[in-house]
Amino acid sequence: MQLKQSKRENVKLRLGISGPSGFGKTFSALQLAYGLTGDWSKIGVVDTENSSVSLYSHLGGFNVLDLSHPYSPERYIEAIGVCENAGMEVVIIDSITHEWNGTGGCLQIHEQLGGRFQDWAKVTPRHQAFIDKILASKCHVITTTRRKIDYSLDVGINGRAKVVKHGTKEITREGFEYELTVNFELINDQHLAKVSKDRTGLFNGKPEFVINSATGKKLLQWCRVVPLPDKTIDKRINECLSVSELMDLYKKHPNFQHSHHAQFQRKKAQLEELINPKNFSSNGTSVNKQ
Repeated sequence: MQLKQSKRENVKLRLGISGPSGFGKTFSALQLAYGLTGDWSKIGVVDTENSSVSLYSHLGGFNVLDLSHPYSPERYIEAIGVCENAGMEVVIIDSITHEWNGTGGCLQIHEQLGGRFQDWAKVTPRHQAFIDKILASKCHVITTTRRKIDYSLDVGINGRAKVVKHGTKEITREGFEYELTVNFELINDQHLAKVSKDRTGLFNGKPEFVINSATGKKLLQWCRVVPLPDKTIDKRINECLSVSELMDLYKKHPNFQHSHHAQFQRKKAQLEELINPKNFSSNGTSVNKQ
């Protein structure tokens, strides 16, 4: 058991895309995957949606594994393994909803065991093994999840029960979102997406957008740690002699954009102050401010 200094290493992404039927989960996942690889042949799709992904075969030569029922956790685990062994760089699981409430999925397994609370002791480890397989995969993994309208039965101020709508809820076991690097929620049939979970900081506070291959490229830059040659990032920022030089450094090292945002801003302000005409006399020499 030993302590070590924390540092971010190259990571594999765990991305989620959720939304109701017809909102473009599959298409968005394919665009995202292509941005991550730039090579359709390195994308493997585990298709549980009756070969619906084949509707997008015109996009490129990605690979498809058709997964039919029973949708047990073990069959999903096996499918992910097949994609890994085939040398895929990105695995799309379209969708994980069946593992939870499809034929042979966890809810049905629990019901067949008797539907008692204590029966979850047998089901939960099987579901967790599926989650662990996703988290431990040597590939980038993109999951799609169906959403449904979430209701509750509440008591109003008049004492009468009323049905309250709470937006939409993912159809999988609660808490799956917390395992992801980024979770995108599609909000309409125009494929507009918002972020409900973001460990990268790339999308927080940003307006809704359409997921495309550029989104995948942006995420790929984030998850790659490119070591700076010789000098530390702080020293390289301080040595910049112009705003354009500073911006080039900023763009070349996206993995430092968030952690060193304040330093970049301070240096930019210093450089802009130097070229401010008010700081120079009419003959071009610097004004003595003392």
